[in-house]
Amino acid sequence: MDTARDLYIVGTGGFGDRPVERGELSLALAGAELVDLLGARAVRLEGERIVPGPPLALGDRMLDGAVSALVREEPYERAEDWLWRRGEGLAAAYADALAEEGRPAGGRSPWFPRRPRPAEGAGAADGAARRHAGDRWESREPVLAALGEALGIEGGAEQADEEFLDEAVVTVLAAVGDAVTELTAVRQRREIENAAFDNIWRAPG
Repeated sequence: MDTARDLYIVGTGGFGDRPVERGELSLALAGAELVDLLGARAVRLEGERIVPGPPLALGDRMLDGAVSALVREEPYERAEDWLWRRGEGLAAAYADALAEEGRPAGGRSPWFPRRPRPAEGAGAADGAARRHAGDRWESREPVLAALGEALGIEGGAEQADEEFLDEAVVTVLAAVGDAVTELTAVRQRREIENAAFDNIWRAPG
C-alpha cells in the first residue's frame, strides 16, 4: 500500500544517477496508486478499463483521494486515461503530503535533487520511510523496479521480473511505460522546436 510513496522517495531521494522529471514522476505515481488500489481490491481491470468496487477508506490520505477520483460510471475509464488525469500535479501532491507528515523526501528541491554523498541523505526522508523504500528498491521488488525502470532510474533491476505479477498489474505497468515514453517524446520535440526557433533569431541577417 506504500508503492507510490516509495516511488516518490526513490525518484527524488538520490537513489538514481539523475533527477527524474516531474511530469514523468507524476504519471508513474498515478500508476503506483492504481497498483495499490488493485491490491486493496478497491478496483479491478476489465481489459484496460478500471472498474471501481464499493468506496473504501484505506487509511491513507493520498490513496483515499485516489479512490474518490475514480470514475464510477460506465464505460469507466481506461488505465491510460487515469494516468494522465490523476497524474496531473501528483508529484507535487506527494511532496506536500510527505512534508506535512514530517518526512520530506529528496534534496534541496523535490523536483531536481542533487545526488547525496554517502555521508548525506540519511535525513533527506524519515529514516523508516527511506529504509522501507530503499529495501524494496534494492531487493528488486518487481512493481517498484518496473516503475523505476520506466522512469529511467538506474540501480534497480536491469529488467523488472514480471513473471509472478497479476495480469492487471502488468497492464498498468505497460500503460505507465507507454505514457512516460509519450511525455518524454513530446518534451524532446518541444526542446528541438524551441532550439530551432532560437537559432532563427540568432542567425545573422
